Formats: sequence, C-alpha cells, structure tokens
Amino acid sequence: MAIKEQEITQISNTITIKGDIIGKSDVRVAGVVNGSISIDGELIIEKSGHIEGEIKTKSAVIAGSVKGNIDCSEKLILENTSQFVGNIKTKQLIIQEGAMFQGNCQMGVPQNAAPIREVKEKA
Repeated sequence: MAIKEQEITQISNTITIKGDIIGKSDVRVAGVVNGSISIDGELIIEKSGHIEGEIKTKSAVIAGSVKGNIDCSEKLILENTSQFVGNIKTKQLIIQEGAMFQGNCQMGVPQNAAPIREVKEKA
C-alpha cells in the first residue's frame, strides 16, 4: 500500500487572491490573500506573504504579515519577521524575538473549562 503524500496548496509570491480559501489540506502563502482562510491543516505564511482576513486553522507558522483575527486549535508560531495585527485564540503560542504583535490573545483554555475565579485578598 502506497503512503499518501500530504497535500499542500501553494500560493506563490506573484499571486493575489481576493476571496475566501476553504479546505482540508495544508496551505503555504508567499503571495497576497484578501479574504478569510479556513483549513483543517497547517497554514504557513512565508516572509513575502500577506493575509488580510480572518483565519481558522489547526496550526500556523507566520513569517509574513497578517491583519485579522486567527483561531488555531493547536499551535501558532510568530517568527521574528512576522507582523500580526489582530486577536489570537490558540492552545499554544510561540513568539520569537523581533516579531510584531498588536492585539489580544486567549490561549490554553479548553472550551468546556469553568471560568477562572478571582482571588479576593483578606482585609
């Protein structure tokens, strides 16, 4: 039985997409996407890549720029060349030195978890 090679959709640095991307495979972006991305695999945004829109993915590695919110069910890595403006929701976040991030982050909280209680100080 042959091993199925993982499918990767590649958007080269000479391509601009205006519209949404929906799929099950991994996606590598070196060009421009103006629209939302919703995939079941890994999203890789190369240094030349630019996304303007909402992102929902299993995991992501960002070296380029993103303007929009991202929801990663597993792990998000912001590399040292990345520029991210938007809100992050992920299980695990790695921000390398030199990365730019402007927004809010919610991480590591399971959907069914009870809210965190505030600790009251004794007077």
